[in-house]
Amino acid sequence: MLRRRAPRALTAVALCSALALAACGSEGDDLADRAGNDGTNYVAGDGTVEEYAPESRGESLAFEAETFDGDQVSEDTFQDEVSVVNFWYANCPPCRKEAPDLQEIHEDYADDGVQFLGVNTRDTQPTAEAFERNFGITYPSIEDRGGSVMLAVTDYVPPSAVPTTLVIDREGRVSARIIGLVDPGTLRALIDTALDEE
Repeated sequence: MLRRRAPRALTAVALCSALALAACGSEGDDLADRAGNDGTNYVAGDGTVEEYAPESRGESLAFEAETFDGDQVSEDTFQDEVSVVNFWYANCPPCRKEAPDLQEIHEDYADDGVQFLGVNTRDTQPTAEAFERNFGITYPSIEDRGGSVMLAVTDYVPPSAVPTTLVIDREGRVSARIIGLVDPGTLRALIDTALDEE
């Protein structure tokens, strides 16, 4: 009897989660509207931007992970290309607010070879994928509920500050970070700086 009830309960929870995500778009999204941080279940960054001069950057990003699509991510992923890495989860208000901007910037810089990668810190795959469909996100994300990716970049990404966005140079080093909601113009400028480096 318990075995029969458990799948129904799980199905109901999954269905409710999917419907809740599907009902929210970038326009009229109640959670996104709270991105100014009303203290609701997350710690928001203040949009602080920090750039690192080439001579003061640390080591290359070094971690191994798998995207929701099953592709492998490793240190080699970040070599020879400028990358943007965004830490997010589905019920994070500023994550929802910035999602359309990140997708637009991703599309605008695709011809320049800039790769985008999300790092989902809390969600199961169905929840994360529902968010991506809802906001039209086409770049891949890693599932990091275990925190291994977060731990690998702990010098740059405070564990409680999601979203955080990193710009990675062609040597795989963090060249800039934004803690909190991304300002599109600022992120574009940081990407341009990394692209202009020889």
